[in-house]
Parts: sequence; C-alpha cells; structure tokens
Amino acid sequence: MSILTAVKPAHTAVAHRRRVLLASLVGSALEWYDFYLYGTAAALVFNKIIFPSFDATASLLASFGTLAIGYFVRPLGGVIFGRLGDLYGRKRVLVLTLLVMGASTVGMALVPTYGQVGVLAPILLVVLRAIQGLGAGAEYGGAAVLAAEFSEPRRRGLFGAAPSIGVYIGILMASGAFALVTQLPEDQFLAWGWRIPFAASVLVIGVALVIRLRLTESPAFEAAQERSEASEVSPVRDVVRKEWKAGLVVFGLQTAQNVVAYLNLTFLAAYLTGTLKLSSSTGPIAVTVGTAVTALSLPFFGWLTDRVGRKPVALAGTVFSAAFAFPYFWVIDHVHTSLAVTLVVVVSMGIGVGCMFAPQAAYYSELFTARSRFTGLALYREMAGAVTGGLTPLIAVALVAAAGDRSWGVALFVVGSCVVGGVAVALGPETRGRDLAATTVTELRASTGTYR
Repeated sequence: MSILTAVKPAHTAVAHRRRVLLASLVGSALEWYDFYLYGTAAALVFNKIIFPSFDATASLLASFGTLAIGYFVRPLGGVIFGRLGDLYGRKRVLVLTLLVMGASTVGMALVPTYGQVGVLAPILLVVLRAIQGLGAGAEYGGAAVLAAEFSEPRRRGLFGAAPSIGVYIGILMASGAFALVTQLPEDQFLAWGWRIPFAASVLVIGVALVIRLRLTESPAFEAAQERSEASEVSPVRDVVRKEWKAGLVVFGLQTAQNVVAYLNLTFLAAYLTGTLKLSSSTGPIAVTVGTAVTALSLPFFGWLTDRVGRKPVALAGTVFSAAFAFPYFWVIDHVHTSLAVTLVVVVSMGIGVGCMFAPQAAYYSELFTARSRFTGLALYREMAGAVTGGLTPLIAVALVAAAGDRSWGVALFVVGSCVVGGVAVALGPETRGRDLAATTVTELRASTGTYR
C-alpha cells in the first residue's frame, strides 16, 4: 500500500467529520433562528396584532401561551423522530426534521392579523407553532448525537459544542434581524417589518439541506446495528425502563439551563418594555451581544470538559447562575441603560449558560446507549423544555405581576431551578470518554474514561 493510498482515507474521514460538525452547527442554527424569532415576536408583536386585548398583561400571557405550545409538543417530536433515528439512522431523520421545522417558520411570515381574519389568525399561528415544535423536538438531539458519534473521544467535548454554537448563532441571527426591523417606525414594524426575518428562514433551510444530504451515517449507529437484531431494539421502552437515571440527569441540567436561557431570550424583552418602559430595541440589542459572546465561550467550555470532565463544568454553571440571579436583576432594575443591561446579559449567558450548555452534546450522548441514544436525549431534554422552556416566560410574567412589578420572585425561581440542575449533575455519573458504540448500560458504564 502506498503512502498516498493510506493518507487518502484518513483525509477523507477528517473532511467528512468537519462536514458533520458543520451540518450539526447549521441545523441547530436554523432550529433556534426559527424558535427565537417566535419568542421575540411573542414578546413584541403577537401580543399586539394576533392576540389583541384591552389588558396588556392578559394579551402578553396569551402570546407567551402559544410560545409554550411549541415546547409542549417537542417531547412528542422527540419520541417520534428520535425513535426513527435510533431504528433507521440519524441522517434521514435530520433531513426530515429540517424540512418540517423550516416550512412551518416560513408559513408564519404569511399569517394574517387578528384585524384581518379574526380568530382564524391565532388558530393558524398555533397550528404552525405546533408543527414547528414537532420538528424542533428532535433537531438539537439529532445534531448533538451526530456530532458526538463522529468525534474523536478525546475531543468529543470540543467537537460536541458545535450544535450548541449553532444554537447561539441562530439566536444571534434572529435577534440581529429583529434588532434591525425594530428600527422601523412602529406602525411599519407591526404591519410588515416583523415578517421579513421569518421569510428569510428559507435561505438557511437551503444551505442546511445541501450540507445534510451529503452526509454518511454515524459509525456508532452502524456498529450498534451490526451487533443487534432489529427485533431486539425498542428505544422508547429502553430509555423509560432501563436508562431513566440518565434521563433524570438530562432533565435536571436542562431545567436549570432552560430557565436561565429563556429569561434572557424571551422574558427580558417583555420585562424591559412592559414593566421598566425602556426602548423596544434594548432587549434585542442586549441579547444580540450576549449570544455573540456565548457562541465564542461555548468551544472553550466544551474543550474544558475534555480536560476536567463533563460534571465539573456543568455544575459550575448551575452554581454561578444561582449566585448571579439577584445581582442580575438588581442591575437591570436600578441601572436603566442599554450598556448595563447588555453587560449582565453577557455575563449570565456567556458564563452561566455557556457552562451548562457546552457539555451537553457529549455529556447527554455519553449517558445513553447507542440503540436508544437519539430517543433518550431528545425525549428527556424536550420534557424539560416543555416544563421549563415553554413555561418560564409565563411563570416570570406571573411572578412579576404578583410581586407588584418587582423581580425578586423571578430571581428566586432562577435559584430554585439551578438547585434542581446542580443536584441532578452532582448525583449523576461522570461520562467522559465512554464508548458510544456500547449497546448495554453495563457496557456503557464500564467504558467510562477508556477512550476506545
């Protein structure tokens, strides 16, 4: 065998690994571009043109209610598409979820207002939101699994950060797009300006689709398929009966991360404009800067998990976020400047969310066996999303109203959520270096730290 013959397959493998990481990043970017567009529109637009009301708080709650619907159906999407991914392959399912999610988002750009068609407007929006949620329920999970299974074991934390980076690139694009269109006069923004970012989603869909269609199947999935009879594989049953302890770790950490993230990403804009009466552009600008910093911090924290382990980094994120909750709201409530708001958002997201989110692709993938990894990751992650991701803005709005427009109740809510996440991580296993081709829980646990 010549040197060129030996080098070529290695070069091809490296090139394909990079393509997988790019596919994971771009797909996650689309998911969260779409999902964050909706969250921002729920805070700034839908409560005015889709859910009109003489009571501003009731209208905002109705708008955030449709935001929550997307999260409530995500576990169902995780089960449906996750099961298909574990039985028939990661690649096919990720192409399907991309199309489902993207088409529903483009459809939202065409939804008429309440003034044009009456009650049909919120009905159409809810249907599209539910379809979007089904596709999104498996998008990050599938991207995380694919990135982790194609990564070298010693660099799995770093490479596994790719879909997490994609999430914040997507949020950055969405918040940036909304920061631009909010510069329009308010009547133009509400009439047509808000629709532009939704329609632009079609461009991201095209790029992501081209990349994903060129991928091969995960080697860990193929190895597991060779070792298992199809009749023996029951992903949903296995993650519920045999791998539920891993699921509790995912649920707990995801709860903490969701609460901290969605206070910044969805609730903050409404709180700044509705309660503190600040400019409608303050929130989107702060989140734009915060997401940019977070996208840069994620690879560092992912790399750190390869050096010190998944647990220490994730645990540090929950402790920091709990400690920062009250200082965060004190600054926002008392220093009413865009710079102050931006700084606390950067710290909360770049450090707190960064530490909790960066390990997840590697950490969550290493918690489950190859035969049920996609299902387990998507199901338990999205169950936490249904409970906390979708409800966090509603809970926060209600807590502020109950406390007489003060934020201390929300700060306590953050602390409690981070305690849940910290306990789950502390009681869970360290997973760094596990063999992702393992098909039984016993085999998976025995492989910890072996870097096979």
